[in-house]
Formats: sequence, structure tokens, C-alpha cells
Amino acid sequence: MDKLDLYQCLRMLDFGALVVLWLVQLVIYPSFLQLEPHKLTNWHQCYTFRVSFVLIPLLSAQLLGWFLTVFQNPNLPNLFSLSALIACWGLTFFISVPIHQKIAMGDTDTSLLERLIYSNWIRTVLWSSVFVIGVFG
Repeated sequence: MDKLDLYQCLRMLDFGALVVLWLVQLVIYPSFLQLEPHKLTNWHQCYTFRVSFVLIPLLSAQLLGWFLTVFQNPNLPNLFSLSALIACWGLTFFISVPIHQKIAMGDTDTSLLERLIYSNWIRTVLWSSVFVIGVFG
């Protein structure tokens, strides 16, 4: 795959991630606050299972693409984008996943759900910056 092809693939992956993550931030996570606790626990199990089929391949391919891009062209915008993605993955595993595990175990406290929404803003901004830098950087 030459650099132009990689560039085009990354723009599509970045845009796909951007759309999904903004939907999660503006629609899906806030809807958790609207559900009754027992319904949230059931819905959450279904949601996390299904969304993983979309997000895991999309975000893994994006991360791999940025590693390849930095390997081919280690300039500052590319290094920033890769660093932002690594930070997003770290936030995912060390903040978001533990919150999702608590929800899966039946903890539907409003403060926990709000913490999920708040912490996801950081990831949403970082993933958005990757898209913006990829297009304009």
C-alpha cells in the first residue's frame, strides 16, 4: 500500500471513528441516564456486545494505520495524532472499561454514569483532533 492509499484509508477510518464516537457521546451515553436501572443493566450488556463488532475493528485499524503513517513519515502532526490515539486507548482501558464493568455488574448510580459521560468527552476531543489534524495538518 503506497502512502496515498494509506492516507485515504486513514481519512476514512478517522471519519468513521469521529462519527461513531460523537454518536456515543451525544446520544448513547446520555441515554443511559434516562433508563431505569434494571433496564439499563440489560441494555448495557446488549449495547457493549454489539458495539464491539463496530468499534474494535475500526479503532484497531485506525491505530495500526497511524503507526504505519508515523513509521513512514514521523513528522509532528503524525506523532501528535498517534500520541492522541494512544492516550485514547489508555483512557479507554483504565477509565471507561472499569466504568462499563461496574454498569454490567448492576451499578447504575447517576454519578457513575455522569463520570462515564464526562471522561468520554476527553476521548471525543482527542479523537476529533486526530481527524482534524489528518485532514488539515
